[in-house]
Amino acid sequence: MEHAVVRRRGAAVVLLALLAIAPAALSQDLAEFEKRLMKFTLDNGLTFLVLERHEAPVVSFHTYADVGAVDEVKGITGMAHIFEHMAFKGTQTIGTKDYQAEAAVMARMDDLFLALKQEKRKGDLTDPEKLKKLQEQFDQAGQEAQKYIVHDEYEEALTQQGARGFNAYTSEDATQYIVGLPSNKLELWMMLEGDRFAHPVLREFYKEKDVIMEERRMMENQPTGRLYEEFQGIAYLAHPYGEGVIGHMSDLQTLTKPEAEAFFKAHYSPSNLTIAIVGDVDPAEVKRLAQKYFAGIPSGPKPEPVETEEPAQRGERRVTIEDAAQPVVLIGYHQPNVNHADYPALEVISQIVGVGRTSRLYKDLVKDKKIAVSANARADSSKYPSLFVFFAVPAKGHTNQECEQAVHTQIEKLKTEPVAPEELTKAKTRSRASLIRQLDSNSGLAAELTFYEVVTGDWRNLFQQLDKINQVTAADVQRVAQTYFTTKNRTVGCIETAAGASR
Repeated sequence: MEHAVVRRRGAAVVLLALLAIAPAALSQDLAEFEKRLMKFTLDNGLTFLVLERHEAPVVSFHTYADVGAVDEVKGITGMAHIFEHMAFKGTQTIGTKDYQAEAAVMARMDDLFLALKQEKRKGDLTDPEKLKKLQEQFDQAGQEAQKYIVHDEYEEALTQQGARGFNAYTSEDATQYIVGLPSNKLELWMMLEGDRFAHPVLREFYKEKDVIMEERRMMENQPTGRLYEEFQGIAYLAHPYGEGVIGHMSDLQTLTKPEAEAFFKAHYSPSNLTIAIVGDVDPAEVKRLAQKYFAGIPSGPKPEPVETEEPAQRGERRVTIEDAAQPVVLIGYHQPNVNHADYPALEVISQIVGVGRTSRLYKDLVKDKKIAVSANARADSSKYPSLFVFFAVPAKGHTNQECEQAVHTQIEKLKTEPVAPEELTKAKTRSRASLIRQLDSNSGLAAELTFYEVVTGDWRNLFQQLDKINQVTAADVQRVAQTYFTTKNRTVGCIETAAGASR
């Protein structure tokens, strides 16, 4: 679901000065920031971050569910992504003409779907007539359920009141729900969001699975999508980051609504939710309304983090896909998570070597040698150890092998030659600026607050990250490059143009 996002420059003003001031001033700016931010946690475990910004009569809401594809297990991949879709289907009072009658039909659909699964499992012993009859009954129940549905009622309740940026997205680490509203619609959002998590209804679950399976097919039809899935799959032998967010087709085909309800109960308890509200609000009023609309949601234990650790890689891994498509090369190295002491140096390295037209990769591969039309690199700011990825698209008449060798040459320079002071200063400035650009709107600021609160343990680490970036030295860059950019720690994925295909 895509809507225009209202962006204002006011949020960046709060911190833009950090690009120029001394690190010692960070604590002072943090103190000023703290005066306008209130954090509170309800008895059921739901945490709120409320930041007053009265420049305009608008407010952004960001609900961060600490659950993503990484929290799935074999057999239910794609479940976290399903809840991105389910979030807009309504509740027991919104989106339905008669919930009791609708619930009875949905329960019958669950039974019929399970019967279909069991019959299909028989393989060669499947009874075609029984299968046909079950499918007809399931389809009829689906048509009956439609009679009770008021489509898009949840979304329209907000959009008719001026909502902008109404959206949701899923990653490996989180599922997030965002919207912006006029500030006088605070209680409307509180009521709707509280109801959504207190009384969720997985309306049109099986129909929405068909939509997601079509997304899966579209991904499979894209060579780069297939490459990335294969690349991730061989880069991780143990950790669930090796599974795609969208899920495996066979899992999507067989997932049931009762399985989804169990997943919701386990991962969407208030203790696993953090809500940031940024804009023209009164924190005391927010707290009162939070108590009114959210405190009644039953509490539950916060799920345990993923305990599987990816073992150290013992040698380079490679995957090649032949396709009638543009050649592409991915080069990944296992890196630590965003909370590791080496992460700020990795972020600075990404600016030095791989971000923008001033980066080493762009200047060498694209501008000077002209062997690539695109080249970049990026550190991954993730909850668990992940991958630092280099990416290149060869120019016409040039190859993945040429680009890969050029990338390796730049990596070796990082490892053997200290970065010049001027280049390091520019890279750190760009890295800090990149972070601050995320604060260029109420919505962006709400997203950063929830990220740092959940993933790092304290929203204040947003300021600490800026400080840590500033402290990165040339020696840090060289040491970190030597530590992680090793042959045995490397995974390479390529698309090679199939024989006979034109570029």
